[in-house]
Amino acid sequence: MRRRFKRKKGPVQSKKIEVDGIKFASGLEAYMYKVLKKAKIKADYEKRTFEIFRGFYFPEDSYERQANGKGDMVNRGDKKILGIKYTPDFEGENFIIECKGRPNDTFPLRWKMFKKYVRENLFGYTLYKPQKQSECDEVIKLIKNG
Repeated sequence: MRRRFKRKKGPVQSKKIEVDGIKFASGLEAYMYKVLKKAKIKADYEKRTFEIFRGFYFPEDSYERQANGKGDMVNRGDKKILGIKYTPDFEGENFIIECKGRPNDTFPLRWKMFKKYVRENLFGYTLYKPQKQSECDEVIKLIKNG
């Protein structure tokens, strides 16, 4: 009789890795750090958080279930709605790198919002989004030639 393997449910969890006392959220981030360091390109890890959508107060009624879809429909209005923040992985003098091997379902929208924020607030920055190690190597070449 053949054994059936159970598939894990939910999002894939990245392995946390520590390099030079810095705790990276994924192996791809750690790799990017190593190649930046080897190339002597100065970049800070998770240097700052940007508010890409300001929070606001919603005074109206809003009947809905909890975010996880459980429970009864109740009034979740008449409260402050939190803003949307974004913390890029690496920030250099005129560039930002976001290592994204396995994006979650909210990332594409957040990335678009961040691009709009950069266009309106951070002039002269170049964005890089490597998704595998070979693309991290390519980012290094692009930064050095830029």
